[in-house]
Amino acid sequence: MSLKDSGNEKGPEGVDFARSESYANGDSETAGVTDLSRTETRRNIKSRHAQMLAIGGTIGTGLFVGAGQALALAGPANLFMAYSIICFFVYGIVTAVAEVAAYLPSPGSSMSSHGTRFVSKSMGFAMGWLYWYSFGILVAYEVTAASLVINYWPNNIHIAVWITLMLLVIICLNMAPVKWYAESEFWFASLKVIMILGLLLLAFILAVGGGPDGKRIGFSYWKDPGAMNEYLVEGTAGRFCAFIYALTFSMFSFNFGPELIVLTSGEMRSPRKNLPTAAKNFVWRLITFYALGSLAISVICRSDAPGLTDGGYGAAASPWVIAIKQSGIKVLDSIINGGIILSAWSSGNSFLYMSSRSLYSMAKSGNAPAIFARCNRWGVPVYATLASALFSPLAYLNVGNSTSQVFNWFINMTNTAGFTSWVCCCIILLRFRKACKAQGVTDIPFQSFLQPYASWICMVFFICLLGLNGFSVFFPGHWSVSGFLTAYIGLPIFLTIYGAHRIYHWSDSWIIDPSEVDLHTGLDAIKALEEEEIEREVPEKTGAKAKAWRVVKSLWE
Repeated sequence: MSLKDSGNEKGPEGVDFARSESYANGDSETAGVTDLSRTETRRNIKSRHAQMLAIGGTIGTGLFVGAGQALALAGPANLFMAYSIICFFVYGIVTAVAEVAAYLPSPGSSMSSHGTRFVSKSMGFAMGWLYWYSFGILVAYEVTAASLVINYWPNNIHIAVWITLMLLVIICLNMAPVKWYAESEFWFASLKVIMILGLLLLAFILAVGGGPDGKRIGFSYWKDPGAMNEYLVEGTAGRFCAFIYALTFSMFSFNFGPELIVLTSGEMRSPRKNLPTAAKNFVWRLITFYALGSLAISVICRSDAPGLTDGGYGAAASPWVIAIKQSGIKVLDSIINGGIILSAWSSGNSFLYMSSRSLYSMAKSGNAPAIFARCNRWGVPVYATLASALFSPLAYLNVGNSTSQVFNWFINMTNTAGFTSWVCCCIILLRFRKACKAQGVTDIPFQSFLQPYASWICMVFFICLLGLNGFSVFFPGHWSVSGFLTAYIGLPIFLTIYGAHRIYHWSDSWIIDPSEVDLHTGLDAIKALEEEEIEREVPEKTGAKAKAWRVVKSLWE
């Protein structure tokens, strides 16, 4: 439902100017006035929240722990090259989704809703359900990982207790007003950023011989045990297979980061200004955390280090913790262990938010039951949140199954969904560009010089990675039905959902003609709300003190 259809007395394009200010502010006192407050979320995600969510919202155990598995199997050079290459393509996706979302950041925005609007109803429908179950599964994965990391410290508490505790906190935060979620994630993400920067500094110190043991590591581990390991076969082909493995495996650390920016735009203040800023700053996250992070890991930790893939719980398998122990630094391993728990917990919190908002977005666009669009007086889609939380008990599977098996199942299933999503995102950007050109629309808040070329390149690249996701099962002696299904099951599920919708709506066009794409409904409402946001700001004062205060205020808000 758009703003156009929701009120009584409205201005142009259905904007209710009498109520839009309180809606934009998220004032709960207006919640009982009309049905609008029961179907719309609140714009209470501030600029500082948006920036930090973009930087660290989905950083979880994939970066801190999962990278160790890729290092052990592929070797340091392959790890660094894989992460660096993926960074470039992920930034291409970020610029694509930011361009589309910044143009029309209406309540319930998601890439699935943009797919419905700019490509076809069937694509939007299939993407929406893909997001819903993928994000829900990732909540279970991150909670499972966090509960395992806790066992790094000896204790007699059953893992199910930790899982239950963390799930309760995550669900409660997501049921609270969005400003609480945003504030909690702001501090969680801030701590993650500080920890990563600290680890990068530590890696440099250890590399130049500043550790307690005084050993100057340099790039010695690239020589012994070697820069590139062999995988599946011997020789050059084996090293290439190891690189492909690192490329597909590393995707888990990046999955769905760009989509989080889009999902928050519907509850973001001044989204047409703040969303492009978040997208532009995303490149520094990629370079600092992933490219430099993988380089640091490859320098300070041996790829054949004991415990990297076969020893201990959680952080014991983290290359960071292994390097800290080997250098003889005391206590720091426990501190990093606590940081990894926090990262997993925070990431699970973000994924439940993303899952619930994906379901809410589908309900708003008519692709899910209308009850999931219902919000409480704080603007929280409670039914969508509770429905999304139903995936959380999957975390208890870890109580009775092999830890590594469950870990890899989750990675492979969400990898497939991530590849599929990003291919669809590229298609959406290309169709959006065509529609804007056909209709002469030039008022686009954000455009990157990389586009649309980056979308074409990224689409081909991620289609190739989608096919290579489970390539190892096709080698002699490595065939596994469960391995094949978990590596590729996401694609047939997506195609089945898409195909079923196409059959049911057979009269609809396969793809919307560029001249018929709706580029205007709801746009005036967004612009009006942003104008009111500007008018509410205190008039600027002159003087050095006033100027300094405005700088501090802008950074904080």
